[in-house]
Amino acid sequence: MKKCIVVSDSFKGTLSSLAICQIAQRTIPRFYPQCQVVAIPVADGGEGTVACFVQAIGAQPVTVPVSDPYGAPISACYARKDTLAIIEMAAAAGLPMVGARKDPASTSTYGVGQLIAHAVESGCTQILLGLGGSATNDGGCGCAAALGVRFFDPSGRSFIPTGNTLSAIAHIDAAPAKAKLRGVDITVMCDVENPLYGPNGAAHVFAPQKGADEAMVEQLDQGLRQLSQVVERDLGISIAQRPGAGAAGGMGGGCMAFFDATLKSGIECVLDTVGFDALLEDADLVITGEGRIDSQSVHGKAISGIARRTKRQNIPLLAIVGGIADDADAGYDLGVTAMFSIDRPAQDHQTYAAQSGIYYQRTLEDILRLLRAMGDRA
Repeated sequence: MKKCIVVSDSFKGTLSSLAICQIAQRTIPRFYPQCQVVAIPVADGGEGTVACFVQAIGAQPVTVPVSDPYGAPISACYARKDTLAIIEMAAAAGLPMVGARKDPASTSTYGVGQLIAHAVESGCTQILLGLGGSATNDGGCGCAAALGVRFFDPSGRSFIPTGNTLSAIAHIDAAPAKAKLRGVDITVMCDVENPLYGPNGAAHVFAPQKGADEAMVEQLDQGLRQLSQVVERDLGISIAQRPGAGAAGGMGGGCMAFFDATLKSGIECVLDTVGFDALLEDADLVITGEGRIDSQSVHGKAISGIARRTKRQNIPLLAIVGGIADDADAGYDLGVTAMFSIDRPAQDHQTYAAQSGIYYQRTLEDILRLLRAMGDRA
């Protein structure tokens, strides 16, 4: 084996994508000393996205003073390579940042807009924005305000909306932001298809985990409805039922409305950014994985995006995973060659999580032993 690509998602709560890549980089050469190991850590747009891209494409971290979800000053980091900036909204509006103060009616994405503004003012013309893990439900209005969008209440007063004041939006002027972002292409990493509002929208599906009770959910949902109506009237864009509009408290819809952003699968963004198709051309094997492979893995998750590309080039794809569900056979039809679980002894999750790195390495070693014994004919 001369070239092996390792492009695995994390095992949520047990093993990070970066850790998996590190295990592969030190293990594969023990069995194939001449093998080129290409390690691509995978991020879905949430916390850890910037770190993955720093590793995957050699981007440089940039630290910026911004506002946290409640407006307090913090330092947040994004990654830059040439004119490309990779930003994760969790760095400035993440749920872990609020601790016990969960309140999606009051939190803001303003700091995310500050990160984008800094990147643009520094000369970046491509923004890759990861959604996920947010503490907010402001429809992206805070982010938009930081970039120049102006929101007015019925009396003509300018204000920065949060979840509990979305219903007060009477008029939107996006011209300043459009001018600031002229020539800038914004792509949003988004792996959910929820609409902006309604039973499957941002408030009803995601706000409860951010601290909203039933009454607040209804308030937030009504606010998103008002935002949608004003956006359609003033900006001429219908976002209510666009797939992904409800992502990250309506941030998906806000990005489409205010920044003309394109929403794209997280794994597709990663693979396109690292030039995965070109890397595949002389690869002998690709190793992927996630915490648990099941029927849902073929619908937009990392494994599905990778499998479609390896299948086109007829390259074997091995999935090393935490667990294999009974309905995981759909992965074979998609293009997975074989699946291997790192789960060995029966243990409670806490014990298993602490040993997951060792179990991953042992499973990888067993696979490499088999490949070497077969003379790579597998």
